[in-house]
Amino acid sequence: MVTIATFNEPAKAKRLKERFQQAGLRADIHNEGHLQQVAFMSRPQANAKVRIEDNDFERAQELMVEWEASDPDIAAAIIHCPQCGSSQIEYPQLTRKAITPAMASVLFALKIFPKEFYCEDCHFTWSKGEQRTLARLWHRFFPGRESANQS
Repeated sequence: MVTIATFNEPAKAKRLKERFQQAGLRADIHNEGHLQQVAFMSRPQANAKVRIEDNDFERAQELMVEWEASDPDIAAAIIHCPQCGSSQIEYPQLTRKAITPAMASVLFALKIFPKEFYCEDCHFTWSKGEQRTLARLWHRFFPGRESANQS
């Protein structure tokens, strides 16, 4: 199965799943909300993913274009990469397939690493607003060569 849409709110994902099922496509929801709260110590974001069978992906994309144009509630709720428009988003920006997330969750909790959205297609990362982290504080007092040359 492949992700067709990513939401912050599971209820919106459920509504889209039902629309796909009414259109005759098999859809499922993968919700990482609990994983994000426990393992990454974060408020769930980009946690509800609507997934479609691989062979139905083109038809599902056509329906998504139609539904996003006609239903502003769906269009506003879907999270897209600001660079490529993909909806294959992870939050925070770590893979779930290694031990690294367990170690990094401590760094997130200590606010050493900022939590960012990550696009699985183009590998772009971004945040929804400025986060207070020790890394940001460190760079303020100890700017790198690039920052020092710009001043």
